[in-house]
Amino acid sequence: MNENHKAGFVNIVGNPNVGKSTLMNDLVGERVSIITSKAQTTRHRIMGIVNTPDYQIVFSDTPGVLSPKYKLQESMLGYSEGALTDADILLYVTDVVEDPTKNAEFLAKVAKEKIPVLLVINKIDLVKSQADLEAIVGRWKELLPNAEIFPTSALEHFNVTNLMSRIVELLPVSEPYFGKDALTDKPARFFVTEIIREKILLNYDKEVPYSSEVIVEKFDEKEGAIHIMAVIYVERDSQKGIIIGRQGSRLKKVGTEARKDIETFFGKRVFLELFVKVEPNWRNRENKLRSFGYIE
Repeated sequence: MNENHKAGFVNIVGNPNVGKSTLMNDLVGERVSIITSKAQTTRHRIMGIVNTPDYQIVFSDTPGVLSPKYKLQESMLGYSEGALTDADILLYVTDVVEDPTKNAEFLAKVAKEKIPVLLVINKIDLVKSQADLEAIVGRWKELLPNAEIFPTSALEHFNVTNLMSRIVELLPVSEPYFGKDALTDKPARFFVTEIIREKILLNYDKEVPYSSEVIVEKFDEKEGAIHIMAVIYVERDSQKGIIIGRQGSRLKKVGTEARKDIETFFGKRVFLELFVKVEPNWRNRENKLRSFGYIE
């Protein structure tokens, strides 16, 4: 083993919708995190692993920080707060439109961190002038005086290479934590559920996507194809009707879109069957949250 090999955990935190998942996917170079324009799309901590002969970076994308309204969100906030305790480097992601005083309590915890904090100001492609950008950077310097600031645009890959170089510099010397061929700590079926959930977020409005959970009940992989059976759980009969749509049309659309992405992800043919079941008030029921993997 290379004596100077570096390895470490880099945790990505911040408020919903600032582009944490887009940034992580850019850094990891694979579509590991679910990305849509809706807030609160990431419900779990998702790890993406970058390997070279000289280093291993374990990135961890966390749910956006928010005041919990139900038990599911309490569990999500727990993942974000846990990310402060087990990192070697912390990436705090904000953007150019966010109010810096939002979630001041969480920010105060970040300000007290002893580990290196890299403050990523994302979406700078939306800033009109250099003076505006300097003003934004100035405000953040006051709030997180110990942080190194990186203005970036994850969408346009601007300044992401510099950010990556700095992360590598800051990594501690260590043996790898995972096998050098690992891309993530999540099993294959986890990504199937994330892809299906993304399609639900893109195809339905209001409360329906947030009341939905996807469980893969069958994942049968053969040499040339994968047969997948998945259940979409919702909280009410009316939501079930909305998900299915007239003569099954909306569910069919979700299934088609998800199948194409799953085929791209695994690089083989996929047969996908989707079912919809009602599980009343699952977001507030501990036994259900446990069985869905939100509570250990």
